[in-house]
Amino acid sequence: MLRLSEGHLSDHGPRFGTLPPLPLGAGHRSVEYEPSPSAAGQARAEVRRQLESWGLTEQSDTAELLVSELVTNALVHAESRLRLTLTAAHGVLRCEVSDADHRRPRVRRVTETSESGRGMFLVDALARRWGCHEDGPGKTVWFELGTCGLDGCGERQP
Repeated sequence: MLRLSEGHLSDHGPRFGTLPPLPLGAGHRSVEYEPSPSAAGQARAEVRRQLESWGLTEQSDTAELLVSELVTNALVHAESRLRLTLTAAHGVLRCEVSDADHRRPRVRRVTETSESGRGMFLVDALARRWGCHEDGPGKTVWFELGTCGLDGCGERQP
């Protein structure tokens, strides 16, 4: 890991007063990784630690799996440093992986005999929403999971 930055999302409080306590599950975390085989495992561990600290343990398994797939894709295709960004607010967990490759990921048709190509298939199947946008010389691939526990909160959105 290279650099850690941590902040919290909250409503703007009085300019010179104290901020109200953060709602459960609100926050922001960004971590950079070198392009090494250990990056996927480090990212999974970071996701688990951060979601536990935000009280979002119900989303940990899915978030870890999908972040691992995005990090692995970045390692295989971009071969560059990458950044994992986690943001939780307003009933949504957003996970982003940024790398230096400009090629957009695509969901491939997966068969029983497919040995690779399942990463974006899993993201597409399990995430509430996902997407990709240009980010400087590279791209950021992101997905969202619902965190609020209300009816329909974690369901896929068009």
